[in-house]
Amino acid sequence: MTKTLTTEQAMRYNRQIVLPQIDLEGQEALLNASVLVIGMGGLGCNAAQSLAAMGVGKLTLVDDDTVSVTNLPRQILFRDDDAGSSKVLAAKRALQTINPDCYITAVNYRPALTELSDAIHQHDIVLDCTDNKSSRQQINQLCAKHGTPLVSGAAIRFEGQVFVTTFAADMPCYNCLAALFGEIDLSCTEAGIFSPVVAITGLQQALLTSQLLTGFGETPVGKLQLFDALTHTWQHFSVPRLPGCQTCHHHNTAKERL
Repeated sequence: MTKTLTTEQAMRYNRQIVLPQIDLEGQEALLNASVLVIGMGGLGCNAAQSLAAMGVGKLTLVDDDTVSVTNLPRQILFRDDDAGSSKVLAAKRALQTINPDCYITAVNYRPALTELSDAIHQHDIVLDCTDNKSSRQQINQLCAKHGTPLVSGAAIRFEGQVFVTTFAADMPCYNCLAALFGEIDLSCTEAGIFSPVVAITGLQQALLTSQLLTGFGETPVGKLQLFDALTHTWQHFSVPRLPGCQTCHHHNTAKERL
């Protein structure tokens, strides 16, 4: 059943509703949206906070990790006394204080493949906020299977990266993007990360998600966005479709046959 804004919600989100690109229709699209956030590190914390605050109706948070004091400089939903606690449960508590209207589900374990596949199928958009290539590849494959739009983010050192795909015909997927790079898969523990960089990248994921949900502006679908904090610049690159990609080629071909 489609929800409509209450008078209280219309007042709460008034500064967004007065934007002609959003209006009541866009705000109600956010209210009725369900977003799956996989990974509650720096990217997930910043993206989820923005999505909850802007009025997204349902968030599902997935992460099996616990809070460490080394997380606190960039994972802004957590506090000192959260150390040792489940990240998703701590994040849920914090987000509910930001917006009690947002329905939040916390998954504090690593879902089996079938469970993760079902979760992706049940949400409107997936945010990949994980920190390793194998997880990104798996999430990409399951999103392609269900045709669920994917907003993938990564950040390391002073660099941020965001990629969006909707798995439409002839559109590249994350696997096509990954094929352009080598096999090196450094972690923030090894290479370092500066707090504002991961915040900017996570907020960019939230912005792109809101565009996909409401339709305002021009969403850079199928393009790689790179942020360089040392020069304060964004660069945009069109990602070519990988010929015979085992992910998007297979699923797009299957759709065309239906």
